[in-house]
Amino acid sequence: MRDLMGMMSKAKELQEKMQGLQAEIAEMEVTGTSGGGLVTVVVDGKGVLKSVKIDPSLAQADEVEILEDLIVAAATDASGRATRAAEEKMQALTAGLPLPGGFKLPF
Repeated sequence: MRDLMGMMSKAKELQEKMQGLQAEIAEMEVTGTSGGGLVTVVVDGKGVLKSVKIDPSLAQADEVEILEDLIVAAATDASGRATRAAEEKMQALTAGLPLPGGFKLPF
């Protein structure tokens, strides 16, 4: 019975840590770039685009398609970085737990 109580206590502790980590991830801001730094975007921990910065040299009418592609590439870069950062934080939280392979948190 003590084992069950211990497991319940650890589960509650993990849940509290998970909630704190989710809040921390949501507040993160991650920067992505493309075009050698000509386009920079910032996304939050959930991947929501927060800002876009464009080098003035790209603001030429005949380069609009290139600019659009660079913005998409920078946003993709930032979103991928945010996902990796969140995964790293989650792995640090669950390190040492006997979870089965491929088990993902939160549930």
